[in-house]
Amino acid sequence: MIGLVMAGGKGTRMNLDTEKLLLKYKKPTILHVVDSIKNSNCFSKILAITSSNSPKTKKFLQENDIETFDTPGIDYVKDLNLVLKTTDDAVLVTSGDLPLLDKEIIQKIVNQYNSQNIWTSILVTKKFLTTLGIRSNYSINFDNQECHFTGISLVNSEKISSLENIDENYIIIDDKRIAFNLNTKQDYDLLSTT
Repeated sequence: MIGLVMAGGKGTRMNLDTEKLLLKYKKPTILHVVDSIKNSNCFSKILAITSSNSPKTKKFLQENDIETFDTPGIDYVKDLNLVLKTTDDAVLVTSGDLPLLDKEIIQKIVNQYNSQNIWTSILVTKKFLTTLGIRSNYSINFDNQECHFTGISLVNSEKISSLENIDENYIIIDDKRIAFNLNTKQDYDLLSTT
C-alpha cells in the first residue's frame, strides 16, 4: 500500500502569512501526518503531493527526506487523479492538515481496506464533530445521519481510469484524530486546547 499525503493546497480559508501545513502543533502539521503514516509500518512508499501553491511546504518536505510528487495545483481532484494514474497499488490518501493523526488510527483505517471497493471515504458524524466544537462545510447523508468527510480515503487505484462517476463507499469512524483538520484559524486555536 502507498501512502499519499495531499500537501499542495493554497490554504486560503486560513488567511495566513505562512503555509497552513507548516503551522506548528509541537512540530509542523505536515510532519504529524507523514510521521503517523511512516510509523504505522503499513506502507511500501509514502509520497507528499505538492504544487506551486505550497513552495515552502515542498522545500520543508524535501529537507526532511520526504519524497514529493509535483502537480499543477489546479484543484484537489485533478491533482489526485494525476497521481493515481501513476500507480496500480492500494492507496491511502490523506490531507496534510490532520495534526492529531497517529500510527494507531492509520493502522485501524488500513485494516478497513477492501480491494473490491474502488473508493472508500472515511467519515465522521456531525454529532461527533459538534461535541468537539468543530464545523465542516462538506456533508453527506450516510447511514441515516449527517456525516462529514475527514480527508482520508482508501483507494484501489488499479480499478480507476478517472475520478468521475466512481462508486464511493463510506466508513464512519468517530475519532478526534481524524476529525480534526485545520481549515480555519478557529480550528487552529481550538487545537491548542486539545
